[in-house]
Amino acid sequence: MDWIERTAQLRQWTRSGVRAPHKPLLFLYALSRFQQDADGELRYSAVEQDLRRLLAEYGPGNRTTPAYPFHHLVSDGVWEVRTERGTGSPGTGVRELRATGAAGRLTPDLRAALRREPSLLGRMTRVLLDLNFPPSLHGELCEAVDLELEEAETGRLSAARRQRDRRMRKIVLTAYEYQCAFCGYDGRIGAVPVGLEAAHVRWWAFDGPDDIDNGLCLCSLHHKLFDKGVLGIGDGHRILVSQSFVGRSAAARDVITLAGRPVIGPQPGVRPIAAAHRSWHTSQVFHGSPRPAVTV
Repeated sequence: MDWIERTAQLRQWTRSGVRAPHKPLLFLYALSRFQQDADGELRYSAVEQDLRRLLAEYGPGNRTTPAYPFHHLVSDGVWEVRTERGTGSPGTGVRELRATGAAGRLTPDLRAALRREPSLLGRMTRVLLDLNFPPSLHGELCEAVDLELEEAETGRLSAARRQRDRRMRKIVLTAYEYQCAFCGYDGRIGAVPVGLEAAHVRWWAFDGPDDIDNGLCLCSLHHKLFDKGVLGIGDGHRILVSQSFVGRSAAARDVITLAGRPVIGPQPGVRPIAAAHRSWHTSQVFHGSPRPAVTV
């Protein structure tokens, strides 16, 4: 059985670019717990709050109860659920999962494979991260589920797996004249730009193309905030700042004052961000409602 392929196929239940990372988040959580206790079970009532926090932090705005992935991950052949009555999930009802003492864990075959081949856990983790989240969130996600990611290559998943265009960064940074499209930061050491990155507006993991009208030059901080849904791009290519974002420091206030400002660039002759990609990011990544424009 090819566990890497099976892990990659968890994406098949998403449609039309709608983010639904509920199963991948539970799977990452389960792999972490296996790493800590290979024989342990995850009692729903004990892990419900952890899963709810992960969904709130890394899922889209439309919240779903943790009961949904706890029950439905069984159908992917990597997860099993038992109750006080025996094998089998009682469904997606929160009360039923709590009342029956429902507990889940990785299937026996998968646990055996992970014991035989310890590096498999790292490769499965990388596939889950690559196919469901942008690179800027990978390290943070591993910390959030308390998973120690081993250095391992994912290997070739299939002949049809998309490959990133390595020219994307240079093309995007050139188009935006090596400055952050949100704050204008353009730091260099000599001739080498420092802290500038090429961000995908529609995530590559969700069929976002390596095209200039899906790219944005951002400083490291604003790239992270963009991928976390703190920042977005609204109508008229103006910057959105989530009302959920708060902070008292000068740096945090600088983020808040971005609300309503026009995006900087790209240079004349370069296609701006496509409306379809902006719309995807607003509906699938941006959190909450935008703050009103800041008047200076």
